[in-house]
Amino acid sequence: MVLEDACQAHGAIYKGKRAGSIGNAAAFSFYPGKNLGAYGEGGACSTNDPTLADRIELYRAHGEIKRYHHEVVGFNYRLDGIQGAILNVKLKHLDNWNEKRRNIASMYNEMLKGIGDIITPYEGDDRRGIYHIYAIRTKFRDALREFLTENEIQSGIHYPIPIHLQNAYKYLGYKKGDFPITEEQAETTLSLPIYAEMPESDVLRVVDTIKKFFNKGTK
Repeated sequence: MVLEDACQAHGAIYKGKRAGSIGNAAAFSFYPGKNLGAYGEGGACSTNDPTLADRIELYRAHGEIKRYHHEVVGFNYRLDGIQGAILNVKLKHLDNWNEKRRNIASMYNEMLKGIGDIITPYEGDDRRGIYHIYAIRTKFRDALREFLTENEIQSGIHYPIPIHLQNAYKYLGYKKGDFPITEEQAETTLSLPIYAEMPESDVLRVVDTIKKFFNKGTK
């Protein structure tokens, strides 16, 4: 069974298929910061398997097969009606918003070419990203982030601690060095500002500030 984590992939396409339609089932998040976000917490699962769909529906409402009859130990994962209504309205604009994000990502890609040791996101011909985040890589990540903050430009790190080094997964027995590529990514990745309505002038300001950082020299 293949389960997709599509929580940051609303509208993304891989080899002609939309995220959420590739595996046996997929999970989406409607956290307000997502490309398709509600006005509060929310999420959804997608599947073409009727048996799996029935099982998901059972778990989302305390395992009830009917009122006060609990078949399994479930959870309270029901989406509020007001959030569903908001999402239905926003869904009509998702593709347009995603295209705007793609345009911003393209500007970043072009403008950041040849600056320092920056590596920009790569997108193959058989896929179409929606840039929930726009993450670059540089070994000067922490210093660059500090410089951006000094210039009143917010950035983010998604995610600073790899899963195998989280206390919650100590029981698996992994240690630093067991997944060197993952650890290198966690130490060098920096998310730059991006949102559908972001003006080109703001993109230019971010890029110009990054250029200033590398022009002044790095340690």
